Amino acid sequence: MNNAKKWSAAAMLFLAVGAASAADADRVKVVYHVNEGLTQASNALRNIRNHLAADSDAKIVVVTHSKGIDFLLEGAKDPNGNPYEAAVQDLAARGVDFLVCQNTLTSRKLDKSSVILGAKIVPSGVAEIARLQAREGYVYLRP
Repeated sequence: MNNAKKWSAAAMLFLAVGAASAADADRVKVVYHVNEGLTQASNALRNIRNHLAADSDAKIVVVTHSKGIDFLLEGAKDPNGNPYEAAVQDLAARGVDFLVCQNTLTSRKLDKSSVILGAKIVPSGVAEIARLQAREGYVYLRP
């Protein structure tokens, strides 16, 4: 490949990366903090569905710790007796990430296998919230 073609290819790549970065910069990034149990979790899931209805491009991460992890445990059901897992899987398919605090699992003597499929475990829920806000520009919401 001659130099002109190399420079042209490099310029096109630079422009494509710049366009992708600009699109990411315009994308709203939100961390939902859930730490109070099933009522707060139900509110969060409703808020997230409404959020995505208004802004389908939003990047949403749900960080849980303390009693907030309960809806992400195997067999958890909402007040109407519906499994939370179906709602979580639906939102995960739409790009929502669900994170569970390892410190909470350890303190409650829960095995990682008790967490539903699709939820990811992070070392510390509160540290993850701080990292997302400070390093990745996420907006903090607490339903």
